[in-house]
Amino acid sequence: MEAALSGEEAGRLEEDARRERNWKRWGPYLAERQWGTVREDYSPDGSAWTYFPHDHARSRAYRWGEDGLLGLCDREARLCFALALWNGRDPILKERLFGLTNPEGNHGEDVKEAYFYLESTPTHSHMRALYKYPLAEFPYARLLDENARRGRGEREFELADTDVFDDDRYLDVFAEYAKASTDDVLVRITLANRAAEDAPVHVLPTLWFRNTWSWGRQGEGYWGRPNLVQDGEGRIRAEHATLGTFLLAAGPDPAGRIPDLLFTENETNFARLFAAPNLGPYVKDAFHEYVVRGRAEAVNPARVGTKAAAHYRITVPARGEVVLVLRLTAEAQASTSPFGPDFAAVFDLRRDEADAFYAERAPAGLTAAERAVARQGYAGLLWTKQSYFYVVKDWLEGDPAQPPPTPERRSGRNHDWTHLYNRDVISMPDKWEYPWYAAWDLAFHMIAVARVDPQLAKDQLVLFMREWYMHPSGQLPAYEFALGDVNPPVHAWACWRVYKMSAARGKRDRVFLARCFQKLLLNFTWWVNRKDEEGHNLFSGGFLGLDNIGVFDRSKPLPTGGHLEQADGTAWMAFYCATMLAIALELAKEDVCY
Repeated sequence: MEAALSGEEAGRLEEDARRERNWKRWGPYLAERQWGTVREDYSPDGSAWTYFPHDHARSRAYRWGEDGLLGLCDREARLCFALALWNGRDPILKERLFGLTNPEGNHGEDVKEAYFYLESTPTHSHMRALYKYPLAEFPYARLLDENARRGRGEREFELADTDVFDDDRYLDVFAEYAKASTDDVLVRITLANRAAEDAPVHVLPTLWFRNTWSWGRQGEGYWGRPNLVQDGEGRIRAEHATLGTFLLAAGPDPAGRIPDLLFTENETNFARLFAAPNLGPYVKDAFHEYVVRGRAEAVNPARVGTKAAAHYRITVPARGEVVLVLRLTAEAQASTSPFGPDFAAVFDLRRDEADAFYAERAPAGLTAAERAVARQGYAGLLWTKQSYFYVVKDWLEGDPAQPPPTPERRSGRNHDWTHLYNRDVISMPDKWEYPWYAAWDLAFHMIAVARVDPQLAKDQLVLFMREWYMHPSGQLPAYEFALGDVNPPVHAWACWRVYKMSAARGKRDRVFLARCFQKLLLNFTWWVNRKDEEGHNLFSGGFLGLDNIGVFDRSKPLPTGGHLEQADGTAWMAFYCATMLAIALELAKEDVCY
């Protein structure tokens, strides 16, 4: 395949790849679930789901990331933006997606919401997503109780199985983003009422800094406390040591009213969670307390903090809609009229450019419906890029300003991966159910990504073979639940396919292929030395086969002793050998060393 390179979006991709303009600085890199992850787990026994549950998420500062609803952030998740909603009935402010943990679901973890990725270009110059928000009270307890009652032989109980969407009593909440430049992001929130009655709702577009200051660490990635402050009517000023100064302007509601601005700190509410004194009067769950519980004293009257929101109180008419607009801009690029005629024009232009970009890349012969499916599939692929931060050494040691972890952690999960330093935007299997990378999933993702963003595909594949990812033994990191687990060796095949897909013969990126081959040799050697017990080229162990499901865990010793010699593991290695041979022959055409 030869990737088409015409059009404005293709030009932005080239500028970003040459590092001339940072078009990918802002994107949908905000996780949809940070709670219940291994990174946030400091328990002695690795109980990630129970150590940091959903009930803590609104009140407890995250250590390694952030999450939010239909949001975006910069590539390092320093400054984050997302939506919060309240229908006047829910017991909590809707700031993030709800779902069941692995022990709670009758088929494991499962998000219990209705949301859809609708559009994204590779540079995220235009993005659009949809969240369906019930007007009735969200059935948190019923979803928990009914799924707990059901056994594994029964189907899961989903949100659509409750009565909350009956008679179309819900809002379609569309979040749409368009970039006027690399550091000028336009936001349009459309609330469409599908019900036959008016719907009052609170909408809180929220801006906050990831907490990097509460852990007692210094150096790269641990900057001092940044600052959010009101900067005129309907405008928030965000100041950060490395990101610089940004302004969030909140436009008026349909009645012409500028929203109130609320401020608090992205700090843990120790009083609520642990019956301990708070570090200060303003904490992470202040907006929930203010909106849902009516506690005006929960927000900072000085209008400063590290978390802020524009508070819209609106009524969406029956079968009608309301549009809210905001603009996040670097101070140097800020306009004196952020919502002038150019605002709508930028959205129209970016949408047209997205249409042209995907029309040029769609395979010939697809029907209009098939093109729509493919385009939304790419939207899902591109929306599930996530800013992922995990430093195993620091995680095992614990932080100077926090209680020390128990000694068991030193010999527990991932203890032999202390070199691993992840702080990158990475393709995720899913930002709620799997908000952590899985190495062989990523390899497959990149085959599809290569059609629309070849540079991203190459960069992601190389990243996993860098020294701060790959184990010194040559093993690739699998996933945070067990970095040392074994997945089928598909990375070489992905590198080979992306190499061939990303350009026509004679124009392909041989430097990329050579970089991959050198590191793949280390990984191949690890397989040969570690997974072939008797040197007979019969390979064993790990999550092999077509997926990581088996009657028993093949990554652990057999209860009867001995080891497995697996046909699938051996077949994967034959496949690996053939792929490496193909790469070597290709490189040997111009370099006799191969």
